[in-house]
Amino acid sequence: MNSVLSINSIRFLVLILTQVLICSQIIFFGYINPYIYILFIILYPVKNNRSLFIFLSFLLGLIVDLFLDSGGIHAASSVFIAYARPIVLKFSFGMIYQHQSIKFDSVDFGAKLSYITIMVAVHHIILFSLEIFSISKIILILQKSLFSSIFTIILCVLITIIFSRKSK
Repeated sequence: MNSVLSINSIRFLVLILTQVLICSQIIFFGYINPYIYILFIILYPVKNNRSLFIFLSFLLGLIVDLFLDSGGIHAASSVFIAYARPIVLKFSFGMIYQHQSIKFDSVDFGAKLSYITIMVAVHHIILFSLEIFSISKIILILQKSLFSSIFTIILCVLITIIFSRKSK
């Protein structure tokens, strides 16, 4: 089996299991919940098939929806950030993305942090907007999005630092 395919398959399964078994049980103050499964979308290789990537993002969100009984909101928000990912990559990495030579282990930390922050924030705003689905509760949507995003960003950055394979 191809090493990139095996790494991404293992990442897919481990992130789903971690999200469903551990992270879905963590709820601080009634509304702060980490969603680290989106690390699969964030770290997916840039050069791979875009249609397959969007389908895998949908499948990832759908599986999380099935386990959390959330009615498709994770699938919708996952597909949206997968579709918008090239725009965020171009904004965060600039010319590196133009040449499609991004290696997340070797890019500047600031660019990586801005990329993770934008992806997580957009995902959470869409997720909580669909969950609450009321414009009169915009403050609650923004509050849940902000605090869950901060917690998710911290966890995602820690996970990428711990599991990075930077060769010296």
